Amino acid sequence: MQEQLSNDQVALLGSVATVLHGNGQQTGETMRTVARLAGRFGGELLVAPGWGTMLLKPLTCKPAAGDVMAVTPNNVAINRVAAATALAEDVIAGRIGVAEGQGRIGAVAAMPPLPAPLFALACATGAAALAVSFGVAHVAAVLLIFLSAGLGGLLRRFLGRHGANGYAQAFAAALLAGLVGAASVRWQLSSDLRLIAVCPCMVLVPGPYLLNGTLDLLANRIPLGAARLLFAGITLAAISAGLLIGLTLCGVDLPAAPAGRAVHGVAAVLAGAVAAACFSIFFSMPLRLVAWPVFAAMLADAARWGAMTWWHASPAVGAGLAALVVGAVLTPVARRHHLPFAGIGFAAIVSLMPGVLVFRLFGGLVALQDAAPGTALGLLQATVSDGLTASMVIAALTIGIVIPKHLFDAKTAETGKRVQAAGAAGAASMAGRQPERRAPDSK
Repeated sequence: MQEQLSNDQVALLGSVATVLHGNGQQTGETMRTVARLAGRFGGELLVAPGWGTMLLKPLTCKPAAGDVMAVTPNNVAINRVAAATALAEDVIAGRIGVAEGQGRIGAVAAMPPLPAPLFALACATGAAALAVSFGVAHVAAVLLIFLSAGLGGLLRRFLGRHGANGYAQAFAAALLAGLVGAASVRWQLSSDLRLIAVCPCMVLVPGPYLLNGTLDLLANRIPLGAARLLFAGITLAAISAGLLIGLTLCGVDLPAAPAGRAVHGVAAVLAGAVAAACFSIFFSMPLRLVAWPVFAAMLADAARWGAMTWWHASPAVGAGLAALVVGAVLTPVARRHHLPFAGIGFAAIVSLMPGVLVFRLFGGLVALQDAAPGTALGLLQATVSDGLTASMVIAALTIGIVIPKHLFDAKTAETGKRVQAAGAAGAASMAGRQPERRAPDSK
């Protein structure tokens, strides 16, 4: 029979669930950790994560009211997730008690984000690395991208300290990138690729929410998955709006489907590794584990470059193959080290994300309003081409990276059920064996 969970135990369970859910952990992993922790206390807890709220309800022999906790999963902080999961494991193993755990989880929830200067440096270096992977041609352009992304990171932190939400922060940083990019066009430092404008915006792309949302949809958590994807979509719209407004204010456009540049395989692999390291730091990942997403990114970029160069695969096929590699490498790492898979997974594939095509799609749609009759058809074709390519690549990346994760979770759940069933059967068998009682000798 299940035991009645105490108020302190329920409070600890709720705190752990809130930290995990609010800082980027996959929903299934959050529920798994909380279930194991409740099992340590001899009870069972119903956890229903949502967007903005989370329902916690102890399942005992007595009717119990549920607690609704306020938590919005719009942050990615790998250090908090790792620390909260490690704390839960300590409680499960009996190394610390409920009171100590409750005190420590408060400190975990209050772990500070990355300092603003380091955050800005990660944004700047990551944007410059992405520019290399997209074929930047001049050192001056790399320096401008570095400066623009760094200032954008500082601007986001400044606005965040004054209460601005994520949409406003992304819009402001993209607006700054658009203004700098437009100035570079006026100074004849930028080509039709507009990398000086778009690369600083790439560090704003909400990739972890796309991955977590897809995983939720695969697990039939439709409302939460749809909310995550909607949040990512609105953020992308805010980034695109800021970028286009910044360019338009200076009379500069964002051409649709310009001719790209070929990038050497070694440069692509190294740029992907640097971008993965920057995004890992950007998500506050413990430094001792940064090598894992960097290693996965190098394998992924090499696989994509080889598939497209030697096999002449399409961008979507190359991206899907690279994502499968990342998922296979990082899925066991995320489980072993208690890391949010979406955070480290996106860090490894960020150099493959077609954010540039998404921005050109919005730019083409805006330009169609004033297009001359003679150029409208060509502009429409280029815009549709950008949109279709971006959609196919995003779908390939998302599906490719979550397939290994989904299969691993299903296999782990099946193994856990077998172990649990075997343990219950063994316990029942032992309970059914009564010691043989011998009659006393009669004299």
